Amino acid sequence: MNLTTKYRIAGLSIALFLASAFLLTTHAKADAASAQATYKAKCAGCHGADAKGKDALKTQDFASSAVQGMSDADLTAIINDGKGKMPGYAKSLKPDQVKDLVAYIRSFKK
Repeated sequence: MNLTTKYRIAGLSIALFLASAFLLTTHAKADAASAQATYKAKCAGCHGADAKGKDALKTQDFASSAVQGMSDADLTAIINDGKGKMPGYAKSLKPDQVKDLVAYIRSFKK
């Protein structure tokens, strides 16, 4: 293999890597926007637009150590099955939406 061919292969590899990184970043941004929209539609009414919770409803502040200390599995179960007065969303949210919501809840960490 001559030097020109090696440079072409290296250039192609770099181009493929950059294209993959761009696509993954774009997908992650779309997931975050989708999770934010789902949060606004399903959660903000009780937990507040700022996710600080509402005293009158006794809902959790998502930035609190109590919530942030929960495992992803615990948060997923609460979203799917509900807890206390909170209804479950297993029938109205897809598993990917729940996963994205858990990631969105993590974004409120102090």
